[in-house]
Amino acid sequence: MLNFSVNTNVGAFLALQNLSQTNQDLGVTQNRINTGLKVASTKDDSATYAIAQSLRADIGGLNAVKSSLDRAQSTLDVAVSAAESISDVLVTMKEKATAASDTGMDEDSRVALQDDFNKLIEQIKSYINSAEFNGSNILTGGATGDKIEALLDTDATEKLTVANLDLNGATGALSKFVLASDADGMLQVDWSDQAGNVGVDDAKQSATDVGDAIDAMKAKLSELGSASRQLTAQQTFVSKLSDTIETGIGNLVDADLAKESAQLQALQTKQQLGLQALSIANQAPQSIMSLFQR
Repeated sequence: MLNFSVNTNVGAFLALQNLSQTNQDLGVTQNRINTGLKVASTKDDSATYAIAQSLRADIGGLNAVKSSLDRAQSTLDVAVSAAESISDVLVTMKEKATAASDTGMDEDSRVALQDDFNKLIEQIKSYINSAEFNGSNILTGGATGDKIEALLDTDATEKLTVANLDLNGATGALSKFVLASDADGMLQVDWSDQAGNVGVDDAKQSATDVGDAIDAMKAKLSELGSASRQLTAQQTFVSKLSDTIETGIGNLVDADLAKESAQLQALQTKQQLGLQALSIANQAPQSIMSLFQR
């Protein structure tokens, strides 16, 4: 049996509780629409939020790996470009030295070829010294010089290392040329004999030496190419892994905006009905007055 009382309005209490719950649900839905997240904080879902934060930390680690790989790739690209240019110059030097070893060539032509040969040596030196990126040059520096190290995992336990090629070292592939002195006006490579005539035998020896250098540079280029392919493959893998984890986080915490939009409309309608119900319940005590009317 319904009790009428001016002190306690049970209907209004129930209507207010329902309206408060509707407003709370409406606030949650509006927040999801505003942020695009169904789990924006630990208050929404502690377990899911903790998992998402752990995955976000993994992505942060992968971003550091990507940055390391990008720096290594850039340094390696510069080294590869310089090494390929050096290889091209060596081919030209081989041509010059071979031409100078021709017994049918006149003295002036040999002198000109020797001058060209030495200018190409200077060109190689320039390539070696210019092959620097972000303060690192793996073509020069000797055994203790710069090297490339790139992270391969977020724990920093695995690294890809490209050793210094030491092209201008005492035992390097180009040591017979890049270490040749031109101080005091002396030629870097001198094919002339004691009489000052440019000889065929010394030109032949230079052609042989350049051939050896070309073979050595083939191995260096192969090493650089292999490292570059490995870096590129690792960059692709890390990028895909990061995207996959990002998608996984989205599956955990992203809101379905189509669903939330429908929910918003339903809750807004429910809110309006709740307000009407509360208004009606608040009018109930006034009906008691009719009981005392004559």
